[in-house]
Amino acid sequence: MGQAILQFGTSRFLQAHVDLFVSQALARGEAGQAIGGITVVQTTNNPASAARVAALAGGDGYPVRIRGLRDGKRIDETITCRAVRQALQADADWSAVHDAVAGEVRVIVSNTADSGYQLDEQDGPASIGNRTRAPRGFPAKLLVLLHHRWLMRPAADLSIFPCELIERNGDVLRDLVCSLARQWHLDAGFVDWLSSHCIWANSLVDRIVSEALHPVGAVAEPYALWAIERQAGLVLPCVHEAILLTDDLERHERLKLFLLNAGHSFLAERWLTEGRAEGETVQQAMNDAVLRLALELFWAGEVLPVFDALGQRAEAEAYLVDLRERLLNPYLNHRLADIAQNHAQKKQRRFLPIVELADKLHAGIAQPMLHAALGSAR
Repeated sequence: MGQAILQFGTSRFLQAHVDLFVSQALARGEAGQAIGGITVVQTTNNPASAARVAALAGGDGYPVRIRGLRDGKRIDETITCRAVRQALQADADWSAVHDAVAGEVRVIVSNTADSGYQLDEQDGPASIGNRTRAPRGFPAKLLVLLHHRWLMRPAADLSIFPCELIERNGDVLRDLVCSLARQWHLDAGFVDWLSSHCIWANSLVDRIVSEALHPVGAVAEPYALWAIERQAGLVLPCVHEAILLTDDLERHERLKLFLLNAGHSFLAERWLTEGRAEGETVQQAMNDAVLRLALELFWAGEVLPVFDALGQRAEAEAYLVDLRERLLNPYLNHRLADIAQNHAQKKQRRFLPIVELADKLHAGIAQPMLHAALGSAR
């Protein structure tokens, strides 16, 4: 079984999510559990990244420590992830990346952070066919490699799984790559192939991975979800209990955004406005009686009524049962200072949709805490 999965990014999240799922499926040794091993491509240049790639390339696997609560019981176990079979650095190994995508690859995975879809003005059509110098931006890298794949294996389909936290991430990345192909005046047949032979999956990833281990590895909570919108022809990288195929991805996205993400940003808002302890963690905040009460009032008074108006309150309350246990995790060092990074932008992404949906549904909710955080008035 070869490297059937090509992965862009070596983040601690991918190490403890997609890569771990594939490793666990491969370890079961049953036919059809996983399509193959993983070739990872590091797209950034820094000493930490270089050390991570070198460790992954060693082939000895790496530890993922699962720590947290599950049904009230403490979980603390270490799993060795052995799914990564090859590790490349884009700038240094661009020719080898070309060879990988033209080989047995059936699935492409990416997690390139918040800025990963930004275009770089220095990238252009001269990159097509250039095996020695990688484009600077991820969309251009992907476009160049898909063009090479089209030339080498035009009949072979690909399933592409962006894991960036962007709504309908598969559609967004597809449209971006197709638009770039047209800007570069690439063959119309290739542009058609991008839609006809590439399946761009919309998906939602959900797992708190709070710490990196060095040189490679991660600490993560027991909870994990990879919700993927069902599509004809979609090839999954593996079979795993945390992978959920769904016809209604928006429901899962809304639960995570309105309850987990908005809850995190609510705590970050209080941390910033009240000048709380620099190293305060989510777990410490959840055990502060006053702050915990404020969060519960936020969920109960400003968020759950929106789910009530949708006819989905029971589902949201069930999600909150698991979420409280996740946020009370005594092991994860999830600092509010980290959550508070890019706070103004996060509030627009996490708070504003709750307010807008409440207005759209005519739910009649005042939502004073949300409006105060957004700087709006009623």
